Amino acid sequence: MEYRRLGRTDLQVSAIGLGTMTWGEQNTEAEAHRQMDLALDHGVTFWDAAEMYPVPPRAETYGRTEEIIGSWLKRHGRRDRLVLASKVAGPDERLTYIRDGKPRLDRRHIPAALEASLRRLQTDYIDLYQLHWPDRDTNIFGQLGYDENGEADSVPLAETLDVLADLVRSGKVRAIGLSNETAWGAMRFLALAEDGRGPRMVSIQNPYSLLNRSFEVGLAEVAVREQCGLLAYSPLAMGVLSGKYLGGANPPGSRLARFPQFQRYRGPQAEGAAAAYVALAREHGLDPAQMALAYVTSRPFVTSTIIGATNLEQLATDIASIDVTLSEEVLDGIEAIHRVYTYPCP
Repeated sequence: MEYRRLGRTDLQVSAIGLGTMTWGEQNTEAEAHRQMDLALDHGVTFWDAAEMYPVPPRAETYGRTEEIIGSWLKRHGRRDRLVLASKVAGPDERLTYIRDGKPRLDRRHIPAALEASLRRLQTDYIDLYQLHWPDRDTNIFGQLGYDENGEADSVPLAETLDVLADLVRSGKVRAIGLSNETAWGAMRFLALAEDGRGPRMVSIQNPYSLLNRSFEVGLAEVAVREQCGLLAYSPLAMGVLSGKYLGGANPPGSRLARFPQFQRYRGPQAEGAAAAYVALAREHGLDPAQMALAYVTSRPFVTSTIIGATNLEQLATDIASIDVTLSEEVLDGIEAIHRVYTYPCP
């Protein structure tokens, strides 16, 4: 396994990170424990969770993923081997069951969310605490263009950062990061830190894959120049880049078969792009999923590629992508496909 520095901190994270959002929904506690065992055995020490996991979020399963991680930690006691990350939920009218249905990134909600996460995780601290999405209306979750809809009520970034600063000083949080954030938001938080208003953001967790390379426009430069690297989620576009959904296939038990509401990586453009990437991989004797993951991990602005799996075979294959080096011929082929399918999925 390869390890990379998290921002400007002393923390080293594995270049392959373990995603957890299926635990408690698609995976049982026992299955999740086996995934954690396998991941740690292969040197995957960066694990990423969130208070609202598993996905899709439901009141009945809220916080269950963190509870499953907590039960593993209680059993094994290997907390010092991990860089453990979680996230606080922002405003979303659908989350009627989180903090009176009005979660915000403010002084009342963030500390309450952290304390609840610590209890579920059965730990005294979280290494990386992230803002799951902005408190303001902006172009995230499948929206490429920014549509200015007037000034909505939102928590000032300075207030959010001030609260996070207190959590870092308390020792309950070691570092802070962003998720589903824009270039403007990232730079504003970094500017506030430069002005002495709080700690620096050390990472940004956004979608990035062969089907969605929008991070490269604006945010990649921020990640490199500001040492605020990408923690890439959905690097396989919910499994689409493995090729298992090609030709309209819906394998029984797969994520998109179980949850048809997830349409972000489906449609004619996505199908055409995925088919081209899968064909390229097979032409060069590569596993399509490993090629897609190896591409993400090799980008200079990526700190860690967060993988998620529902079984141990998938997980082992995805972790093994760290040993795949893409040839110039393969990279040229990827760029040729990208020129045809530039943004097949937002």
